[in-house]
Amino acid sequence: MPEFVSDATDPDEVTTDLVVVTGVSGGGRSTVARALENVGFYVVDNLPQALMLDMAQLAFQAGGAARRTAMVLDVRSRAFSTDLAAAIHALRERGFSPRVVFVDAEDDVLIRRFESVRRSHPLQGDGRLSDGIAAERKLLAEAREQSDVIIDTSHLNVNQLRRRVEELFGGEDVRRLRITVLSFGFKYGLPPDADYVMDARFLPNPFWVPDLRDHTGLEEAVSTYVLDQEGAGDFVKTYAGLIAATAPGFEREGKRYLTVAVGCTGGKHRSVAISEELTAQLRDMRLSAHASHRDLGRE
Repeated sequence: MPEFVSDATDPDEVTTDLVVVTGVSGGGRSTVARALENVGFYVVDNLPQALMLDMAQLAFQAGGAARRTAMVLDVRSRAFSTDLAAAIHALRERGFSPRVVFVDAEDDVLIRRFESVRRSHPLQGDGRLSDGIAAERKLLAEAREQSDVIIDTSHLNVNQLRRRVEELFGGEDVRRLRITVLSFGFKYGLPPDADYVMDARFLPNPFWVPDLRDHTGLEEAVSTYVLDQEGAGDFVKTYAGLIAATAPGFEREGKRYLTVAVGCTGGKHRSVAISEELTAQLRDMRLSAHASHRDLGRE
């Protein structure tokens, strides 16, 4: 394989768009791969880490559709973590800027998924399903830490996961910081991929207003009630300013995805309304932001 040499004076001018997908077995890597194909990526599945540089060079030389290439890695190699770190380093040394996507899910969710299809875990051996999951988590710890974006699929169905991938990779300038404002309910747990966590529970809860209880923060009556509360406007404005102030620094450091989690008790009223308003203010600041509501409809 001839050595890759870029004619670009700026690494950002290397036009090959590389995405590396890895993560836990049962987490949804195959769904992510199909979604990337839907937005125009050439997807190579179960690629050994040792062949990543060769594949990147082939994609660059082929041009055309191959300039957007996603590599889905086989994690069953015991040398996975070391191999991946070395492969990513080699790609960057040659002028590529791979984005690493880690697909994750909670252990109990993974167990249910494996049991539903009556399959054993690839690292289970003669042990229990939970043993295989634990072994894989240990193997993937470094890869998860080094990833650019973590997608937790615990509470996502196939369509929601596909939409998440399309939001991340389906358009706009891929070098811009993309901000997901994610509403959630504290009673369902913190989002594991959150960079910022905002707590909206200091505001009165519309759940205790009979006319609003069965409605959501997406509806005008609930949104108006929440945003008209004392402190709500300053709360959103302060966080919007903080995010806008830090966004250029994140971009300079190479971070491409930022998750701002906004929580209330159940993820139905306050957090949803605040998330929508924060997203609107961030867009007014010319930032790339979209709202997502993790727990809406779970009650």
